[in-house]
Amino acid sequence: MAEYFKGIGQVKYEGSTSKNPLAFKHYNADEKVGDKTMKEHLRFAVAWWHTFSALGADMFGDGTLERPWLAAADPVQQAKDMADAAFEFMDKIGIDYFCFHDRDLVAEAPSLKETNERLDEIAAYIKDKMKASGKKLLWGTSNLTGNSRFMHGAATNPNAEVFAFAAAKVQKALSITKDLNGEGYVFWGGREGYETLLNTDMGLELGNLARFLGLAVGYADKIGFKGHFYIEPKPKEPTKHQYDFDVAAGYAFLQKYGLLNKFKFNIETNHATLAGHTVQHELHYARVNGILGSVDANQGDMLLGWYTDIFPTDVYGTTMMMIEILRNGGLPGGLNFDAKVRRGSFKTDDLFYGHIAGMDCFAKSLKAAHGLLESRELDDFLEKRYESWKTGVGAEIVQGKATLEGLAEYALAHDSPKSESGRQELLESIVMRYLYA
Repeated sequence: MAEYFKGIGQVKYEGSTSKNPLAFKHYNADEKVGDKTMKEHLRFAVAWWHTFSALGADMFGDGTLERPWLAAADPVQQAKDMADAAFEFMDKIGIDYFCFHDRDLVAEAPSLKETNERLDEIAAYIKDKMKASGKKLLWGTSNLTGNSRFMHGAATNPNAEVFAFAAAKVQKALSITKDLNGEGYVFWGGREGYETLLNTDMGLELGNLARFLGLAVGYADKIGFKGHFYIEPKPKEPTKHQYDFDVAAGYAFLQKYGLLNKFKFNIETNHATLAGHTVQHELHYARVNGILGSVDANQGDMLLGWYTDIFPTDVYGTTMMMIEILRNGGLPGGLNFDAKVRRGSFKTDDLFYGHIAGMDCFAKSLKAAHGLLESRELDDFLEKRYESWKTGVGAEIVQGKATLEGLAEYALAHDSPKSESGRQELLESIVMRYLYA
């Protein structure tokens, strides 16, 4: 079996003063942060698509990346070589989990039957490698966007035959995920939306999307799949009006169609940006509604404003994320690096530099967020700011005992209420103290 990352051994923790580019500066897998190790807190996963099967093409140019494991002409052999490279990489970087789309594992064949046969063969190959290495599948999914048949969507396509084809792909991907003991399954509706209402029956499309998800849930029950189901909001990617625009839109959709008890959310930093939110907002909204499940760990380029999926290096931003994740008690779906090296970073070792930077970024943020929460400086401020809701008229409102007339009488008797300072700059300075300690 070929060695694809020659000259690179096991990446180790060397501490913040190390200048070794192939060493961790902050991520120390066995270091305890609270009652868990960093490895237990962070549960990183490698994304098969950006890391192994992508070639770095974009809308303006061809692929640039050197990927020797994609050299074989036979698609199944190419898929096996890619799996060899993936497990070598995961072993050397020290990541225990991976995630995939069906189309990442092996190229589509001319027919669905042949595609499924290819998937079965490569899934069996990966299963053997998982058994030998101890690596695990965090979650699987199906690519329902790339092929031209999905130009008008998959579950929301105006053609019922395309809906059926998409259902067949999900059935196969879900079966493989279950067979590989995957801990979850993600639905990302890259083209579930519309460009113009002039040719769109939105009511039918939304209903069909709900029916599609319901069929998947039913099939999961039938085959005994016990993993979590996740919805991944994807604004502007690429449809102008996405039905799964953000967590709030997804939450309302699940409520309407009675699916809320079956799904949580897989939240991506870059998608939050495209929706006009911070990722902290998306994580917080999901957390307070009990639907925070998983995170696509990446970031976008704020000057480009479009989909870039680069590795996270903004420690302040990831600290805000870790505050929400720790308050959530962790993530059942973990942190997957849905992140790619730039087109100009075309060497295979660049994959290590990107993942090391992302892992160090989250490790630094984990410690900062844990320190902040342990100190209770933010919590104590919040409690004081909202203390008026615990007694008197505030408690009556919260408990549903207040009436509009009673509140009007109260306001007449307690005229001119005064506001306190929000102290945003003070709070930011507290965060910075922990961030750069």
